[in-house]
Amino acid sequence: MTKTENRINEAPKDTVKLGWVNRLSPDFAWPYLQLMRADRPIGTWLLLWPCLWSIALASKTPALTYMVLFSIGAFVMRGAGCVVNDLADRKYDAMVERTKGRPLPSGRVSVWQAFVFLGALCLIGMIILLQLNEFTIWLGIASLGLIVIYPFMKRITYWPQIVLGLTFNWGALMGWAAVTGSLAWPALLLYGGGIFWTLGYDTIYAHQDKEDDALIGVKSTALRLRENTPRWLVFFYGAMLTGFVLAGYMAGIGMAYYMGLTIVAGHCLWQIRSLKMEDSKNCLKRFKSNHHLGFIMFMAIIAGHYW
Repeated sequence: MTKTENRINEAPKDTVKLGWVNRLSPDFAWPYLQLMRADRPIGTWLLLWPCLWSIALASKTPALTYMVLFSIGAFVMRGAGCVVNDLADRKYDAMVERTKGRPLPSGRVSVWQAFVFLGALCLIGMIILLQLNEFTIWLGIASLGLIVIYPFMKRITYWPQIVLGLTFNWGALMGWAAVTGSLAWPALLLYGGGIFWTLGYDTIYAHQDKEDDALIGVKSTALRLRENTPRWLVFFYGAMLTGFVLAGYMAGIGMAYYMGLTIVAGHCLWQIRSLKMEDSKNCLKRFKSNHHLGFIMFMAIIAGHYW
């Protein structure tokens, strides 16, 4: 049996079996790349898009330097968030079929090694953050509290997705601040819309694990909303679009932006109408499709500046 085949057999069910991490990564790095979900870039994209939206909205010609810095930062800090999450959930993950093969519950990475790795990721993130203006640096530091508390929210409330939304869309504030050195209504409204976006897509994601979550006592919006999820998605995505419309209006952006938002609205409608809550593969596909929604939104902002 080849090394890749051995890795595929040992890898958790939610990994990308034939992805580059299992096929190409060095032995010493393999479990750590899995720990930070390097083989599943959707989380990085969902963290990055609000940053890019905000940078683009704040400037007619988006600064490529900021876009590169935020892209690297999103990859590193998403990885750090995954390590924090897995440290907090390692006992729960060991009881869930989809996650019991992850590096921490399977023992391939020790708790001490995970903390050291987390420190290294945070150091890289801090180096990137220090390239920005002082206001943005303090804004970035303020987000650390959300990163730490999010993994514990699922033990307390059926709405942990709200805290995830506050965390994952923080870049909508930081991108604007990096360009302008301050905050303004367009960034705040973009942030608010992004929170509802996260409530939508992560509720869809949570439907994959609702049976296991109910057994082990973990809470989520999927368990709270159950069969009412589609009508709540209408509300979440409707509130998202409202925030995005108002953000564009306050930024004085052109009509092409709003035309792009109609495509975003159509994508949301497709997610809702085609969702099958009892089909894990269906839920995962709709969740991942939000990367496309993020791209459409980004292009709508660019178009709105020029048309």
